[in-house]
Amino acid sequence: MIGVRPLVAVGLALASSILTNLAYLREHDAAAKLPVLSMRRPLHSIHALLVDHSWMMGFAMEGGGFALYATALALAPLALVQSVGAGGIGILAYLSARVAGRQLGPREAAGVLISLTGLAALGVSLYGGAGAGSRGHSTPILIWLGTTAVLAVAAIVVGRRMGGVAAAYGIAGGLFFSIGDISTKLATQGGWRFLFVIGLIAGYTLGTSLLQMGYQRGNALTVAGLATLCTYALPIGAGMIVLGEPIPRGTLGAVRLLAFAAVTVGAFLLAHHDREVGAEPDVGVVAA
Repeated sequence: MIGVRPLVAVGLALASSILTNLAYLREHDAAAKLPVLSMRRPLHSIHALLVDHSWMMGFAMEGGGFALYATALALAPLALVQSVGAGGIGILAYLSARVAGRQLGPREAAGVLISLTGLAALGVSLYGGAGAGSRGHSTPILIWLGTTAVLAVAAIVVGRRMGGVAAAYGIAGGLFFSIGDISTKLATQGGWRFLFVIGLIAGYTLGTSLLQMGYQRGNALTVAGLATLCTYALPIGAGMIVLGEPIPRGTLGAVRLLAFAAVTVGAFLLAHHDREVGAEPDVGVVAA
């Protein structure tokens, strides 16, 4: 029998995903029209974002999505909540196509279908239970977070050298968002782990900054798609590997693992790389 808490968490995670992806589209359209955001002029860049009403509306929507997401994390395991949210990249693809007045291509249509299949499988697997999971040991968690931060920096460096700046900013932003997501789950556990709120703030600040800079150099589906892929895939792995969250036994366990794989593959198919647009990249990030 499915408990009330995981069902509520699934509903909140879906609502969060929809609201957040709508916010991504709005932020992209607003940021693409702004002067180039630069670490060399941080106050000017912050001011440009804060006085833009369209961007602020998108940011407020994203904040609402985070509130729903944090509530879902307090009710269910990280991997479960992330898997539900990962289906949101399918929603983003559909909305992006609708806004642009075009039809989904074969790869995008496959990504949406696989993502929705993963969500359906995830719902079936809930019959196997969805406990809160173990708390995990601090050392592996810190190593995971530290390695993720290093990979984010490496993505930026490689992207600048290879000419794929928009994609690099999307990947790095998603990696930092994953740090924020994992830190949020840990902070909701209370006690001394509330100190992970530091990782929450740092991860989301850097992730948001990189996302806005990426929006100026690529379209929403490229930048936010890659960010979403990293944002959801890494915490799913962290939930199972370093947080020790349980998987149902038997058939339902296999179904849940299939769901995790499906939503990740769906996100990968949708996170394609498009031609970059806009100005030449600047060094570093600026808090948004």
